[in-house]
Amino acid sequence: MEFLQNNLIYLIPAMGVFGIVIMAIKSAWVTKQDPGDENMQRLSGYIADGAMAFLKAEWKVLGYFSVIAAILLAYSGTLVETSSWVIAVSFVIGAFTSALAGYIGMNIATKANVRTTQAARTSLAKALQVSFTGGSVMGIGVAGLAVLGLGSLFIVFYNMYVVNTGGSVNGKEMEKALEVLAGFSLGAESIALFARVGGGIYTKAADVGADLVGKVEAGIPEDDVRNPATIADNVGDNVGDVAGMGADLFGSYVATILATMILGREIVSIDNFGGIAPILLPMLIAGLGLILSIVATAFVRISKETDSVQNALNMGNWSSIVLTAIVSFFAVKWMLPAGEMFMSRDMVGGVLKEGAISFTSMDVFYSIIVGLVVGTLMSLITEYYTAMGKRPVLSIIKQSSTGHATNIISGLAVGMESTVAPILVLAAGIYGSFYFAGFYGVAIAAAGMMATTAMQLSIDAFGPIADNAGGIAEMSGLPPEVRDRTDNLDAVGNTTAATGKGFAIASAALTSLALFAAFVGVAGIDHIDIYKADVLAGLFVGGMIPFIFSALCISAVGRAAMDMVNEVRRQFREIPGIMEYKAKPEYEKCVAISTKASIREMMLPGAIALIVPIIIGFSFGPEVLGGLLAGVTVSGVLMGMFQSNAGGAWDNAKKSFEKGVEIDGEMYYKKSEPHKASVTGDTVGDPFKDTSGPSMNILIKLMSIVSLIIAPHISAGLTHTVTVEVQKEIKVIKSEDQAGNTTIDTIVNITDTIRR
Repeated sequence: MEFLQNNLIYLIPAMGVFGIVIMAIKSAWVTKQDPGDENMQRLSGYIADGAMAFLKAEWKVLGYFSVIAAILLAYSGTLVETSSWVIAVSFVIGAFTSALAGYIGMNIATKANVRTTQAARTSLAKALQVSFTGGSVMGIGVAGLAVLGLGSLFIVFYNMYVVNTGGSVNGKEMEKALEVLAGFSLGAESIALFARVGGGIYTKAADVGADLVGKVEAGIPEDDVRNPATIADNVGDNVGDVAGMGADLFGSYVATILATMILGREIVSIDNFGGIAPILLPMLIAGLGLILSIVATAFVRISKETDSVQNALNMGNWSSIVLTAIVSFFAVKWMLPAGEMFMSRDMVGGVLKEGAISFTSMDVFYSIIVGLVVGTLMSLITEYYTAMGKRPVLSIIKQSSTGHATNIISGLAVGMESTVAPILVLAAGIYGSFYFAGFYGVAIAAAGMMATTAMQLSIDAFGPIADNAGGIAEMSGLPPEVRDRTDNLDAVGNTTAATGKGFAIASAALTSLALFAAFVGVAGIDHIDIYKADVLAGLFVGGMIPFIFSALCISAVGRAAMDMVNEVRRQFREIPGIMEYKAKPEYEKCVAISTKASIREMMLPGAIALIVPIIIGFSFGPEVLGGLLAGVTVSGVLMGMFQSNAGGAWDNAKKSFEKGVEIDGEMYYKKSEPHKASVTGDTVGDPFKDTSGPSMNILIKLMSIVSLIIAPHISAGLTHTVTVEVQKEIKVIKSEDQAGNTTIDTIVNITDTIRR
């Protein structure tokens, strides 16, 4: 036990290394599986080449961005005491690791898709094994990289800025170490935003173009080999739902742990780890969650064709949550002191302020349980609103019978309704975790929720692999039973994708609140007063940002989809023999359209997230910036839930027609009028659920991280501003009250406030 206490700081990155080793073993197993016949491999090769072409084009642009951002960060780091030029190095490492996380997922997905198709020729059980193992490579790899990256950099910065200087674990030296470490999170989230927005524009431009011309106009199946946009559509599944999601959850994972560490610095803890137990705890929980998620992957299996794929995935998910809860109890009791802890900002002269929160190790454990419960409930609620056979999706199906407009109306209503229960759960989670351990409780609740990220992301990545497998089966003309098995996996994948996005937005809300609390501490302000006109204005501007961000993303999809539709129509018109299978479509031209459009259109939404906090912070100060962050967080969480759930429900309503649905006693199938209405709804929902909706969680976290990094720069002007305001107030009081003692009493009260 003493050995563990002395070496815990090194054990954390070791757990990350272990995760990467397991990832490599699983990746090798997937690669060894049968890739099918020559035609299947050729189609899979088109998809892999298109995905790699997109990533190279995206990396080139992001490379320029990273260099410029690193130079600016290096300069800014020299301007304040609590930062350093090394923050630029931290930023570059975070950006590179985030891009690597996306590449790992995309690389294995483009190998697992065709192997899942081939496995589906054997059995549903084998197809699930291959597709889920492919997804777990991404899930375990992302979590492993995050734990390794954060753990290793913390060791370096802790020794550099605290140990070597003899600094205090609760003082400016540790604040500097964590401020530099925040550069890692900024790099990760920056790349995640561009990857998610760019990948989302790519995949939905191709998907919408393929649907509108292929299914609606030409009347051919979704993944028909005759459709010129079908390869671009399948490429999009990988660059958006795999590479984009991988970078997204990598950034979320890192930001959550970092926010908890920053708040942990403010906890006065008499422990066996030199007072840094509250800082190490979130990293340890993340590492343990990674190991336990690896264990839980063994529970995802079925044996018969009639077994439920959804139940198998739920078994793995539940197992990881329960195991994490159990192990967290022992970790918290072992690391944290038996007595009470409190935040250092709650002390003045060695005495706790009135209303200060003190808490025990058990309170911290209860906060972790709150986070796990919130994450679980969010997934269950999202599953209810997006799964086939449930009331929300059935209501969209029913209203498809009266046309396209009523389908759209129903889908919008479902999306809006779906925000109610998650927000109530989230509000209860925030209140409960704060009740137990203050803002550290909120942050550790988010860390507990994100501890099972390896499993959550494995389940999420399984969906695009299954979707691609179905596309390859359709394009290869495989027997109907093969497509039935891949459709089974794909239908579940739609639901898991929606629940994954619900999980991500919930974690983003808790993480942003924790980052907000950290920002307030670093910026040196005690509260955000919305009674002030400038702060209230900032709140309104913040609430607007997710709307303009969504508008830019959706408009970008619309413009790119128009180009795609025109290209597909041109090929149908100008290349004779396509419809008779006598001529090969020019797939590469559709791939090029999506690639160019996504790279071009992703820049402006990304710039908003990065530049707006800087402009507001330096122009109006930290309190107005705090109002902006509050508006962005509330509005962004609601927009993210609404769009992701509406899009997921529309998608599964459309897929329900593939097996037939009953509306008012009559059965309807593909190519019926209600099915055509459902295709329109799905087309509207595509940019909702795969472009703007899932980007909301990155938007709110990235703006919070940017604000946290500039906080030391904008807090310096705070004292002067307050002094001027107080002097004005005293002068006004003197001029308005010439006769009584009220003026003297008021001045004494104001002076007393300044002294406190």
